Amino acid sequence: MNILIYGIGGVGGYFGGKLTKTKNHVTFIARGKHLEAIQKNGLEVTSYKGDFVAEPDLATDDLNEIPTSNLVILGVKSWQVPETIEALKPYVNAETLFLPLQNGASNAEKILEVLPDAQVLGGLCRIVAFKDGPGKIKHPTFEPSITFGELDGSLSERAKELQALFEEAGFTAHLVKDIQVEIWKKFLFICTISGIGGLTRVPMGKIRSSAYLFKMMQDTAQEIFNVAKAKGIALTEKHMKSVFEAIQNQGAEVTASTQRDIMEGKPSELNNFNGYIVREGKRLGVSVPVNEMIFECLLPMEKEARS
Repeated sequence: MNILIYGIGGVGGYFGGKLTKTKNHVTFIARGKHLEAIQKNGLEVTSYKGDFVAEPDLATDDLNEIPTSNLVILGVKSWQVPETIEALKPYVNAETLFLPLQNGASNAEKILEVLPDAQVLGGLCRIVAFKDGPGKIKHPTFEPSITFGELDGSLSERAKELQALFEEAGFTAHLVKDIQVEIWKKFLFICTISGIGGLTRVPMGKIRSSAYLFKMMQDTAQEIFNVAKAKGIALTEKHMKSVFEAIQNQGAEVTASTQRDIMEGKPSELNNFNGYIVREGKRLGVSVPVNEMIFECLLPMEKEARS
């Protein structure tokens, strides 16, 4: 199998790195000094589960060099998905399967605007990993896993083959029937904490300790939940409860990655988090005033970062 890992940050670097240990042909798409270091020394992954060096069959920034892929795993940010799919379209065929692992609820939707349903899976990952210098990935904690499934809810043979591939690579892979529920469960958590974190610029403990901010967090989550229900996503009150149990269990100094991007003046996933809820709320007739307030307050900074 020809596997393409597009984006070699924490997600693409760790999971793509593990896939190089299988007998498949693996290509990395990377940029700049990160690419140069990978080409020279391989990708050095420091992990609490065991360090390793990943040596892809090809590391490049030139799509003209890549073989036609059977599987594309997207390791870019959610806001980069549309441009990535457009760039890849001339280099794939009707058999190429795409698996997005980004945070956010609309990644598969974005791919489906360009490619047929049959070429797209739904997916997400759970991992704490990040680029730690050119050619280096650090995975300090948290059991890594990928959760994925067919958008039509079937347990297809190709999906079962992918699960076997991932397990061969040495990480947990959950093949599920209703991937949308799994995506929205994670989105409910990450969107709830990210925008408020970016707005307040303080860690989780300080947000939790403020009755006003914690209530705002609850209201944010309720609006996301309401949009999901309007879209036909089978979230339940139990899912909402588990999200707030997870929020309560976060370390006091924890910050979300989108929050850190906002604080550092980098382009963030704001448009694909709170912005997505605002747009979907308006489309579906669901009131989302708290998400809209967060989004509009952060939007000027987001525009500045992208300029």
